[in-house]
Amino acid sequence: MRRTEGGPDLTIPEPGPRLETDELERIAALPTKPAEVTLVGPTITLLPVDPARHAGDLHRLTNGQELEFAGRRIPSYDSEAVVWRFLFGGPFVEARDLAGYLTDQAEGPDRRCFVVWHNRAELPVGIYSLASNAPAHLRIELGGICLSPAVQGTAALDESTFLALRHCFDLGYRRVEWKCNDRNERSKKAALRLGFRPEGVQQQHMIVKGRSRDTAWFRMLHTEWPGVRVELAQRIGWSG
Repeated sequence: MRRTEGGPDLTIPEPGPRLETDELERIAALPTKPAEVTLVGPTITLLPVDPARHAGDLHRLTNGQELEFAGRRIPSYDSEAVVWRFLFGGPFVEARDLAGYLTDQAEGPDRRCFVVWHNRAELPVGIYSLASNAPAHLRIELGGICLSPAVQGTAALDESTFLALRHCFDLGYRRVEWKCNDRNERSKKAALRLGFRPEGVQQQHMIVKGRSRDTAWFRMLHTEWPGVRVELAQRIGWSG
């Protein structure tokens, strides 16, 4: 390394590789609020949320009451623990309270909120968002995810995430993030199973519902997506 006599090291590395022209063009083309789209899969559709239309059924499927759904019987459960504990809202006493939460999510300036729509049952069974959108850095997050116990343990999460990842990488994003409370073991295990790679824990990152949150970070890069895509498609039995 080159150093002047008695002076500082003057060999300074470049700040990073330059982006290709097409990548720079994508930065200019992508909006801050993700565009409204409908992402259709064989079992699940990610449908732009309509609070007035979706809140009633979604509340019924997430409020703790006993469920009969697609041949499954779900006994009554603690909705705070099973559905809402690690999210920014909920549980909700009334459907109108959930509608208010969905409205807030839909109006976020850097997010697009969907319901997880069950194609055969024709009902919303969860919430899924593209969030923390940063087109200037070709980076976006999958977040605000919750599923009714009616579809927990099924392929609903895998299929929803496949649809979201394919959409983001097809748009030209280089990095898709997954973040969760470090105490949320279900979410961390899901991130790894879905092909995300851990990047550590940011301590005292947030205060959520009056509690301190350490945030576990995961990410997937566009160079990793082709391999993950094949594995996820095989898992959900879909050519994709």
